[in-house]
Amino acid sequence: MSEPRVHPEVPLSTTYLTTTIPYVNARPHLGFALELVQADVLARHRRRLGDRVRLQTGTDDNSLKNVLAAEAAGIPVREFVDRNAAAFIALREPLSLSTDDVLRTSHDHRHRTGVEKLWHACAEAGDFYRRYYEGLYCVGCEQFYGESELPGGRCPEHDVPPERVAEENWFFRLSRYTGQLRDLVESGRLRIEPAQRRNEVLGFLAGGLSDFSVSRSANRARGWGIPVPGDPGQVIYVWWDALGNYLTALGYGSGDAAHRRWWLDSDRRIHLVGKGVLRFHAVYWPAMLLSAGQPLPTDIVVHDYLTHEGRKISKSAGNTVDPAVLAGEYGTDAVRWWLLREVPRAGDADFTRDRLVARSDDELANGLGNLVKRVVAMVHRYRDGVVPTGGRAPGAERVDHACRVAAAEIAEALAEFDFRRATAAVQAIVDEANRFVNQAKPWELAKAERADPGELDAVLATLVRACRTVGEELAPFLPDAAGRVAQACAERDGRLPGARPLFRRLATVDTGTLAQSFD
Repeated sequence: MSEPRVHPEVPLSTTYLTTTIPYVNARPHLGFALELVQADVLARHRRRLGDRVRLQTGTDDNSLKNVLAAEAAGIPVREFVDRNAAAFIALREPLSLSTDDVLRTSHDHRHRTGVEKLWHACAEAGDFYRRYYEGLYCVGCEQFYGESELPGGRCPEHDVPPERVAEENWFFRLSRYTGQLRDLVESGRLRIEPAQRRNEVLGFLAGGLSDFSVSRSANRARGWGIPVPGDPGQVIYVWWDALGNYLTALGYGSGDAAHRRWWLDSDRRIHLVGKGVLRFHAVYWPAMLLSAGQPLPTDIVVHDYLTHEGRKISKSAGNTVDPAVLAGEYGTDAVRWWLLREVPRAGDADFTRDRLVARSDDELANGLGNLVKRVVAMVHRYRDGVVPTGGRAPGAERVDHACRVAAAEIAEALAEFDFRRATAAVQAIVDEANRFVNQAKPWELAKAERADPGELDAVLATLVRACRTVGEELAPFLPDAAGRVAQACAERDGRLPGARPLFRRLATVDTGTLAQSFD
């Protein structure tokens, strides 16, 4: 593992990174894996810079849709929720995640304590009142919709007609915070990326905000969830409950020092979210925090959807792709690389296994893997495995430049949350090094070495440096592959280890026989 790149004059920064917490009404799908991998890349990158980082995720257990799914399966709700939550938590290994903590909203004592404190804080601010309400409710979204928001009378997310619900609930005075939220977003103090999502939020605010219901009858919730403090006939609305996880995971409500370190005193509080839950995170959640007297997130980073044959991948649509199964078939590196290289900063991305295989074979197996294996083999063939200390090789300007600028280009791209551009900086080194091999023709230099014995040394030294740079810069994106590259290029007793394949070519291998690791 490479040492953190800490400049002695740059103070350490504290970064709190979170993903959304998914409903556990079914097993995980690839869309949530995208968010996990993006968050993991940011966390690994910030740690390499020497920052203090906490990467937080969890599961949203207290949802009516979880209850309904358990009933449909004929399984007790607790057993059903526990089983599916375990599948989400188990993604750590197949996706090579570096998460620091996982919170389950129905299971972790921190959560209920913190949600109750958040409720009391907003109540003390005078932001709750009770009233009768009748509206159109989508259980899939766990959200009320106005008729104007339902094209053809159907939920825009789930393409089903919502049900009409009438009951008396607690409401939160969201309308009170319209002006403050507009100022925060316009000034950039609440940064929303990319710009089109920022503009979308400003559009919400320009239209004026309506107060929203923050509780449900315990009867309609089947008794599942956190009771409203002082009103056990009502259960706290699942979105209020779930949004609070960003605080409750830090021990908010129990005096835990983590709340001060990672929220109150943190330099960056970054939420990664999907576009379908933008309003909850960029409008409802900041208003709740303003009401409770808590700092707001500094950044809300929004990704679009993964689709399959043009349809959004989702549990309710029935077109899910299980990321753990996918990683078992094709390997962790291939899955992570596709998510980072194919998914644009803005816009949906259509997933197919053919695209995953093509990307992995082209850039990992044929590109990076072939490069490292060829370079190591040539060092053994021409220099008995000893890496030469040659000077500047003729014609190496482009590969040297790609190595020299990679770290800065990656940092700049990740500061803009552009994962495709960040990985392109790594791929550029591989592409330039492969071009240089074909241009320099080390095999011909070896035949003519008597004329200029130093040129081959310079070429080999340049190529080994390039491979080592790739191993370093690849680490946040493909930590497993980066480790293999680093090992392949690390001298032991003065010599490189023997050349060996680093990646399998997936198009020519039966997925049932793929190795799960490269020891």
